[in-house]
This record gives sequence, structure tokens and C-alpha cells, in this order.
Amino acid sequence: METLRPQFQNNLCVVVLHTDDGQTGLGDSFLQSAAVEAYLHDHVAPLLLGREDPAPEAVAALLAPYVGFQGGGVEVRGNGAVDMALWDLLGKRTGKSVAQLLGGPVRDTIDVYNTCAGPDYIQRTSRQTSANWGDSAAGTYEDLHAFLSRPAALAKELYEEGLRGMKIWPFDRAAEASAGTRIRPRELHEALAIVSEIRDAVGLDMDLMIELHGLWSRRAAVEICRALEPFQPFWVEDPIRPDAIDSIGALCEEVGVPIALGETALGRRGFLPLLQQGRISYATLDVQWTGGITEARKVAGVADAFAIPIAPHDCTGPITLAACFHLAMSQPNTLFQETVRAYLRTWYPRVVTGLPRIREGKAVLSNEPGLGLQLETGLREDGATRRRINRLEAA
Repeated sequence: METLRPQFQNNLCVVVLHTDDGQTGLGDSFLQSAAVEAYLHDHVAPLLLGREDPAPEAVAALLAPYVGFQGGGVEVRGNGAVDMALWDLLGKRTGKSVAQLLGGPVRDTIDVYNTCAGPDYIQRTSRQTSANWGDSAAGTYEDLHAFLSRPAALAKELYEEGLRGMKIWPFDRAAEASAGTRIRPRELHEALAIVSEIRDAVGLDMDLMIELHGLWSRRAAVEICRALEPFQPFWVEDPIRPDAIDSIGALCEEVGVPIALGETALGRRGFLPLLQQGRISYATLDVQWTGGITEARKVAGVADAFAIPIAPHDCTGPITLAACFHLAMSQPNTLFQETVRAYLRTWYPRVVTGLPRIREGKAVLSNEPGLGLQLETGLREDGATRRRINRLEAA
């Protein structure tokens, strides 16, 4: 087991599993990278190394934590990275893509939308706060600064690229000001002005997703959702925490906008009560944070049983994004795939090559075995990258 932690993205931990016949499997984990690294080498490697047939399902059962299984903490995210790497290895051993191994693909292309982050979004620490946004007026693809300061111009730029969906979070600073307990009229007006400018610029031809990051109390979230109704957002995402099950049901009854939930929900057991409410419209699972491809495909199946589309979350690493695409291509209830063009055009290619091709708002997967990725050689050669290796001891 090899892990790589690049300096250019402090939250990323890349996992490379090596076999004795020279094959490698790739995975990654995002947030608390040093803790994930320690967990993988101190706990996972002794259990994993030396196994002759590390099947993803069997290893997922082996690594399931006794405590901490209800949240996407270090153990679950580390296990998710290993699970992706095992699927990648399985594909290389069989000569099939992960999408083929999952029973698909069921489509040739898939629509993507752009989350309007910048290259340094969530870089300094693991906290989801405006102090960690890394937004700047300088540089290329600073989409977060753009949606806050020139939303109409950004919307037109994305539209001209062929993108027909964009996600923004203009309410977060207001949530920080009151700990999510209330939104003042001035704050509401300023955030809605951003939404209005986008609608004036590109009309309803652009699907507009409003992210609330689970920062709000129910009453404040209801007020925001109602204020957004005239602008017809495609969805409002995570208005409150996904584990506030009863409050989510009550909120959905009070508002007239579609609600998306799930990037921080964990596994099929975390999603089941949300789906049983019969209120949410979309499941935005994160393949890595929910425990890997093995668990994510079960979430997709449970969502399908409730006639709910999935829209996998991105913002957590290039290998996870590739895993998302393979899952999305193989599941009939996939709506579209989230992407971050600022990541795809800056630091994602510094980690791997072979990411899906995106053009005019649509992605195409190759038929390369596994996840179809190769580790970028410069990642190991970069002296600032922390590299740690755990080898099977000779008998």
C-alpha cells in the first residue's frame, strides 16, 4: 500500500494498491488527509496486504468499523478509497471497465453540471467555512469569486461552454453570522440578487442549484426556500442536516422547491429514512464519503426502489470523480454528474491522467480497464509530496 499526499491539495490522500504481478489500483480520500493516511497504514494495511483475492465486497465487510459507522469519518473515507482501488484492480484483472463490472453502461454519455468553486476551495483546512473558500479575484477559473461578484457574466460563460447547470451558495456567510438560526432581510436580499442576476442573464435554460450546506435551522431554511420559489431553482441542496429526518420531512411539506440531500449521508442505512419520508427529490450521494463504490451502488439501488434519481457529488478528488462516472453510467436512475471545472482544469490533472472527456456539458467514458486512470508521474517526483509505503513482510 502506497499513499501520496500532495502539497498542492492539503486535504487529498491518494491510495495506490500494488499487486505482486505489477498491477496497481487507485483510490483517493478527501479531508483530514494525515489522519486517513495513518489509519490506512496502521489499521487497513495489516488486514489487506497478502490477501490473494481482495474482492471489494469481502474487503468492505472486513473493514467495516465497529464504531463510527454512522458518519463519514476517517475510517469510512479511508475504506472508501481502498474500495475504489480494489474495483480499479478488479477491472484491470478482468480487462473490463468498472462501469461494465457494475452491469452497465446503460448510456453512452451523461450530462454534467458545474459547481462554482475555485481551484483552492476547501484547501487550507477541512472545514466548510467561508474562511476556507480560497476565493480570489485573481487567477483562472475562480468561479466562486465570480458567482459572488459577477454572477451574470459567469452564467453566460458557462452557458457558452455548453453547460446547462450550475451550483452556487450565496447564503453561507449569512448562516455563519447567526449560526444558521436566522437570516436577516438584508442578507436575504443580497443573496437573492445573485440568483436574480443569473436568471436575467440565462433564463430558465440554466439549471440552477442552490447549496445550503446543511448550515440552517428548519425555520430559516423554510424562509430561504420560499424566497427562492419565484426563481425556480432546479433544487435546493442540504437546507438542513440530513440526519434531522423529521425536520426534513416537515420542511419539504412547507416549501415549493425540490430538495436534494445526501452528500454527507452515509450508506444505504443513512439514505433509507430520507427516502422513506417520501419528500426529497434527488439523492446526492458522495461515492467516497459513503464508503466506496460497493456501498454507493447499494444506495443507488435503494433510491431507485423509491423512484428517486441519484446525482453523485464531486469536490472530493479526481479518482473519486472517475468512480462517480462509472457508477453514474451503470445506474439507470442517474440524473447527471456534478463536476468542478476549476478542479478539472487545475489540480485534478496533476494527480491522474485519463479522466472522462467532457464537451458541451456531456461526459464520455473510455472503455479502459478499471477506472481508466493512470497516476501522473510528476506526483511521486514532486519533492513536496508526502509518500508513505507499507509492504508485506516476507515470511
